[in-house]
Amino acid sequence: MGIRLGCIADDFTGATDLANNLVRAGMRVVQLIDVPPAGADRPADTDIEADADADTDTDTDLGVDADAVVIALKSRTVPAAEAVEASLRALAWLRAAGAEQIYFKYCSTFDSTPAGNIGPVTEALMDAIGADFTLATPAFPDNGRTVFKGHLFVGDVLLSESGMRHHPLTPMTDPNLVSVLGAQTTRPVGLIDHTAVAGGAEAIRARIDALREEGVGIAIADAVSDDDLLRLGSAVRELPLVTAGSGLAIGLPANWGIEPSPAAAQLPPAGGHRAVVSGSVSVATNRQVQEFLDSGRPAFSVDPLRIAAGEDVAGQALDFAEKHLADGPVLVYSTEAPDTVRTVQGRLGAAEAGELVERTLARVARGLVARGVRQLVVAGGETSGAVVQELGLTGLRIGPQIDPGVPWCAAALPDGDTLHLTLKSGNFGGPGFFTDAFALLDEEAS
Repeated sequence: MGIRLGCIADDFTGATDLANNLVRAGMRVVQLIDVPPAGADRPADTDIEADADADTDTDTDLGVDADAVVIALKSRTVPAAEAVEASLRALAWLRAAGAEQIYFKYCSTFDSTPAGNIGPVTEALMDAIGADFTLATPAFPDNGRTVFKGHLFVGDVLLSESGMRHHPLTPMTDPNLVSVLGAQTTRPVGLIDHTAVAGGAEAIRARIDALREEGVGIAIADAVSDDDLLRLGSAVRELPLVTAGSGLAIGLPANWGIEPSPAAAQLPPAGGHRAVVSGSVSVATNRQVQEFLDSGRPAFSVDPLRIAAGEDVAGQALDFAEKHLADGPVLVYSTEAPDTVRTVQGRLGAAEAGELVERTLARVARGLVARGVRQLVVAGGETSGAVVQELGLTGLRIGPQIDPGVPWCAAALPDGDTLHLTLKSGNFGGPGFFTDAFALLDEEAS
């Protein structure tokens, strides 16, 4: 039997966020790093037992016991054409593996520019599938992301008043998602407002039918609570494509009769040294870094200007870390306040500054693992993507949730050791996230 739900995530932290919600709702989930190469029939390092009943007549049969597969791409901020190409490759692989429904996952703060990539990717997937309608909702109330009258709120403020207005790559200055998505698509964009959502699955389907008659192809859906997401999940059972943040995932497994099960989140015991690598400049991560610094634990700051000047900053960071790893977690970070980030971008350019930091932190992560780190926290979507690729990981098992949207994962390293890894979106997690993450592993071991 093929998989039930095939998911395409536009960054690595978003992929684990989505996989986390599916696991919490009882699905057995495999997360793949990028689209497997042609002919690959299973992820090599997820330590997932083959399904003896699986049909292995084709190269595309997964041969693994999973209800859902999440393919993690790094397509959020690349040119739209590249994002479309990667997403269509992922779609082809998932459909060949038997996926009955496709889920395109993007950030809960709808990170995008007027050129995309949410709109272009959505339309390309609709065209490839032959879908005449889909919905879009980044709502994730557990993390303070709610949509009301088509407007996205981050906590108590509109998206345009949140820290996302300062994002270096995708500044979000318009909270009206009908307007934002409409600028990225050729299809008319409509709204399934809270009145319809509160009326339940039948009312939502009636609203979808009405929008279809009006020629609307994509609809922003309001959701201010988990109950709203559950109602939406039930209503979209027959849609071949849904697009959302990770929140909608809590309402989909029940469509296949799947119920929550704690066994779905079990990981092997953790060992080795502990470290944190942070490249996010979000408000939430700035608070987490500051709390770690205030605790007096060892930390090394990565300065992009020193990297650009030719200094071996990664080597300096690893020399520093090596002296402290035996005593507990070490932080290596390039996380600064918005004014400092703008100053650096003004001198190096936003894209170059970002790439310098990503490459350096990825080298640091590889060096930390070589020095015995087996419990690694990575903060920032772009940084997480660079780290996972640098470590050569191809698949993750999803474990227990640390904070909403952020689980521990386990991956097999090339030498056979297990690396416990968490990939945290910059916007997620409480101020004490870094220490809370390691405390959870201690609890799991006790």
